Amino acid sequence: MEWTAVVLWILAVLLIVVGVGGTALPVLPGALMVFGGLVLAASIDDFARVGGWTLGLIGVLVALTYAVDFGASALGAKRVGASRRALVGAVVGGVVGLFFGIPGALVGPFVGAVIGEYTEQKNLTQAGRVGVGTWVGMALGLAAKLALVFTMIAIFVVAFVA
Repeated sequence: MEWTAVVLWILAVLLIVVGVGGTALPVLPGALMVFGGLVLAASIDDFARVGGWTLGLIGVLVALTYAVDFGASALGAKRVGASRRALVGAVVGGVVGLFFGIPGALVGPFVGAVIGEYTEQKNLTQAGRVGVGTWVGMALGLAAKLALVFTMIAIFVVAFVA
């Protein structure tokens, strides 16, 4: 194996490892980084082992991680009877929270959902339930995103060694 292939493999593995970590951190595009690492790894041997169909399937899983990311907190909030305003608040809180790093990304959806629900219902207990529901949704969403990312890696490995 020539040295450029070794460097490319190191870069691919680094992208995958950082991407897996980034899947748990809302400020990094984790699934996209993993996908980039997998595409780079496939390109090292000119896509001889892992081709377009496999990478296309993995790309669909990447898209699903983003769908899960956007829908998880909203579904968690909705499960505890959140109003539409609370759902909008969770999304807005999540976007605003990104500007405050990891703590903001974790707290933003909760605060947004609580504020949205409180302005609608004027019931602090219900608003708190909605905030907790948002966090539970985020936790379940994180588990689903990690499962999707590890499935992406497993599909690649199976295709690569087959």
